[in-house]
Amino acid sequence: MRHEHRNRNSRVEERRAERRARQERPRGGLHIEGFGAGPGLIRIGGPVARRTRGRRRDVRSAVLLLLAESPMHGYQLIQEIEERSGGEWKPSPGSIYPTLSALEDEGLLVIERIEGRKTARLTAEGTEYVGAQRETLGDPFLSDGAGATQARDLRELARLLAAAARQVAAVGTVEQYDQASTILTDARKALYRLLAEDSGQGE
Repeated sequence: MRHEHRNRNSRVEERRAERRARQERPRGGLHIEGFGAGPGLIRIGGPVARRTRGRRRDVRSAVLLLLAESPMHGYQLIQEIEERSGGEWKPSPGSIYPTLSALEDEGLLVIERIEGRKTARLTAEGTEYVGAQRETLGDPFLSDGAGATQARDLRELARLLAAAARQVAAVGTVEQYDQASTILTDARKALYRLLAEDSGQGE
């Protein structure tokens, strides 16, 4: 019974991940990670492209290397990548599922339904490709070092800020709502000033 319950939970999570992948779109609003879309304390500006410091994570290499070990479905791949990177990298469904589709088009993997889940496994060509390109694929799970740690800490602070803002929105008074809006607006402006100062020094 426990095994069946875990399987059902895993299938539910996979379906949710696939839906998120289809629904992900850039949205306007407060540009601090951790705030969800929809009504909030502030709705300012349009979509902002995400700036990534350090090396760009290679989803394709990570997927190929993991599938070379065993077949996996999308949710398993996301979990495994997060675990092997020490929690520093958790790719979104919006990057995992398109990568799987592209690799399937290349003939490097096939997607089969196993126990009700769409599971990817390498083809013979895919296995041969990973073996030949092992050095080129490298280790996509390696930490980026101090920069990655700092970025993770900053995201955690943003998450805590978002939680506090949601609490004010849920139970605060009108006066507290206005004060929170001012605090968040000032914080947003201060963060953009930091980026502007950084750009000015680089000129």
